[in-house]
This record gives sequence, C-alpha cells and structure tokens, in this order.
Amino acid sequence: MTHSHPRFLLLLLLLSLGLTPAACLGAGPSASEYGVVLNLSGKQRMLTQKMSKEVMLVALDVDKDHNLQNLAATSALFDKTLKGLRNGETSLNLPPTSSKRIIKQLDKINTKHWQGFNETIQQILATKSVSKTQIETIATANIPLLKQMNKCVKLYEKHASSAGLKADPGLAVTINLAGKQRMLTQKMSKEFLLVAYGYKTEDNKLNLFETATLFERTLKGLQDGDSTLDLPGTKNADIRAQLQFVTELWTGFKPIIENAATSSATPTADEIKILADQNLPLLKEMNKAVKMFEKEA
Repeated sequence: MTHSHPRFLLLLLLLSLGLTPAACLGAGPSASEYGVVLNLSGKQRMLTQKMSKEVMLVALDVDKDHNLQNLAATSALFDKTLKGLRNGETSLNLPPTSSKRIIKQLDKINTKHWQGFNETIQQILATKSVSKTQIETIATANIPLLKQMNKCVKLYEKHASSAGLKADPGLAVTINLAGKQRMLTQKMSKEFLLVAYGYKTEDNKLNLFETATLFERTLKGLQDGDSTLDLPGTKNADIRAQLQFVTELWTGFKPIIENAATSSATPTADEIKILADQNLPLLKEMNKAVKMFEKEA
C-alpha cells in the first residue's frame, strides 16, 4: 500500500486522533463515533473556561443580558454533553460509553465537580447577578473541573487506541495542541477578567502571562515547528493562511492581555470591551484551523 492511498490516509487520521478502526476494537463505538467522542470530550475543556469567562463578564456588568444567555447556553451544552458521553445522546451523535473506567471518571466529574459548579451557575442565572462568594466558587472550582475533564479525554484516547497501533506522532501532537488552543483563548479571557475584577490579582496576572505565552508559542509552532512542543510545523498553504489569520487576530488581542498581565493599572472599561468583543472570533478562527488539520490528515 502506498502512503498516498486514501484508505491509508483515513487510517492515519484515525490513529492520529487516538483512534483505531472499529475492527480492531471489537464491539463498541465505530471509528467515526470515536471521532465525535474525542472531539466533544475535548470541547468540554474549552467550555469549562468559556462558562467561567461568561460569569466574569456578568459580574463586571458587560453586556449582561447577552452574557447571561451565553452562560445559560454554555452550561446547558456542557451538562448535555457530559450526560451524553456517559449514556449516549443521538442529537450529538454520541454513543454510550462502554468502558467502566471512563464511566467512573464521568460520574466523578458529575458528582464531585460539575454538580456544585452548575448549582452556582444556575443561581447566577436565576438572580441575574454574581456575588463575591460565587466568584470565589467559580474561580476555585473551574481548574479542577478542567483537569478532570482532560483526564477523561486521555482515557478515551487510551481506550480508542487499545489495539496499540501508532500513527505519525507529529500529527497526533499537532491536532491535540491545535485543539488545546481553543481552550487557551477562553482561559486567558477568564484570567484577564479576574484581574479586572480584582480577584487574586497577582496570581491571575501570572496565570494570564503564562497562558498567553503558551498560546503564542503554540501558534508559531503549529506554523513553523517547535521541537520542545514536538510540533513539526506545516507546509500546507491553506492551513498556513488560516494560522496567519489567527496570528493577525492575536496581534490585535495581545496588547490588552500583555498590559493586564504586566501593568500595575487595572484593565480599563475600554480594554474589557475589546476583550469581550474579540475573544470569540479568536476562538472561532482557531477552531477552523483545528478542523483543517484534522481534514489534512
């Protein structure tokens, strides 16, 4: 079989996503279903940060009604996806999970992390306001929720590739880190808003600086390679053009992020507005690049 054979390329894509064709897995989800499972379980990580960001926008009274609507939609999607990963959800094309270990992890996320987090969100939605105590809850609980969700993604990857076949590792790392960039757009937005609110300012300035640095380094590495991140870079002209577009958006977004991370001044109302307006286009265009990497494989 030559390396340009379309079936070989499909196999390579599945393996790069941590998948093996259904034949290798015996009973259980098909390869295409595993693609959905990995994509949506991975997307959950981004949603933990997006919800937290939306809470902070409501707390800072930025486009309040709109952000309450967004928060309601984001939290409902997270909840639906979490249940769907466990029990199956036809509207999301999710098959039920068969692995006892993954079910145990999903149940742990639900009972120990999500229920309390979601309770706070529902209170915020009901009262249309955010208290200092609620900010403390969200600020403290969002990272453990993110980490436990990430653990779940890793379990899915391991389960799906249990036949032990390995694809081009560079491609797998590329798709994984390109996907992680989506989460980082929302994480740094949340950290910026915590600084603007005055919550644990020094800690969040440091977090913001680290998140922004990682985002920028990964963005460059996806284009031109980065040996420390194990990124080979890409020569695909369409993907490079899309990543260049993301870089242009990042160039407009970066100054307010850097300023919040390094300046002693609190972010201004204008800077908060810029962040509120520009973080979602950055997320959306980064997501387009991820889909292009997946398609290229």
